[in-house]
Amino acid sequence: MRKLLFFTVCCLAFQPAIASAQQPELYELRVYLNNTPEKQSLVNDYLKSSLVPALHRTGIKQVGVFKPVELDDCSMFMLVPFKNAQDFVSLRSKLENDKKYQESAKDYFDQPLKNPAFERIESRLLQAFRGMPKLETSKLSQQKLPRVFELRLYESHTEDHARRKVHMFDNGEIQVMKDVQMGPVFFAETIAGADAPNLVYMLSAANMDEHREHWKAFLAHPEWERMKNLEQYKDTVSNIQKWFLVPTDYSDL
Repeated sequence: MRKLLFFTVCCLAFQPAIASAQQPELYELRVYLNNTPEKQSLVNDYLKSSLVPALHRTGIKQVGVFKPVELDDCSMFMLVPFKNAQDFVSLRSKLENDKKYQESAKDYFDQPLKNPAFERIESRLLQAFRGMPKLETSKLSQQKLPRVFELRLYESHTEDHARRKVHMFDNGEIQVMKDVQMGPVFFAETIAGADAPNLVYMLSAANMDEHREHWKAFLAHPEWERMKNLEQYKDTVSNIQKWFLVPTDYSDL
């Protein structure tokens, strides 16, 4: 009995370490830049009928597709999670060999040179933080209820300041956001992409009013008040970019 008790206690003691040792996911954050509602509609049809189903067939089940809240912004945002770098690298060949994908995407690919489906595609490769190594899907997303998302990008003026900001998230800031129900979806640092060094994260809520209340609770939280004044975290963010998004009807997030 003593041996069994000792084994049980040891297993429980090691559980947090095992959880924190999860391999962080990779994400591709892709933005289709469009300048007209017609092109946005064309890209949306392609994503809905061709690309997202093809990604599902490869085993990627949590694909997020979003449109900006601002009606004059015709961009399309897509978030694709990968278990590892090999899955990311091999995706192109998988799509090239997917006959269903190639057939359904024909109209999209056949757009003429003078009238392409999009202006450009911006792509960032991200790696999840150790403090939240896996993407999390809210009950709102699981039940396909109305919801909004805020996508934030924090730039830093040196690589060391970017590292320290990631450390701040991993050592308290993520937990505060969870405590005040901000609905974090992912936290990640940019491995390859523009505006480096930077990190990117996404929050969710039922609506904008609820999201604003969550931010008020976060800013008033005593742990945030303590952390933001620590010397090691000062001047770690040089610029903030943010986008408010709504999911498409076929988004998994």
